[in-house]
Amino acid sequence: MAGVILFVAAVVDLILFVILIGVSGFLFGTGPQSLHGGALMATVYTVGVIGCLAAPVAGLVLHRYGKTGAGMLIAWLPPVGVLIVMMIPAPY
Repeated sequence: MAGVILFVAAVVDLILFVILIGVSGFLFGTGPQSLHGGALMATVYTVGVIGCLAAPVAGLVLHRYGKTGAGMLIAWLPPVGVLIVMMIPAPY
């Protein structure tokens, strides 16, 4: 059962990765809809994108070595982090 949950976490993390890559033009592009993100925003964004790829790998490795609980926690961190960030109200 833990393997299925880790597999679902890996699929969700990869979907999140694709979405983050897809919206990167709106954050760092040169068009009128862009936020023209700065260096700090780019750094945080890069860490998030790398985390979406590294979290499921780390979760599966920890599961293989018998640390299934820690593996599931790490594998589900990016989706939970996105949910928390989405609850922050936008500044006006």
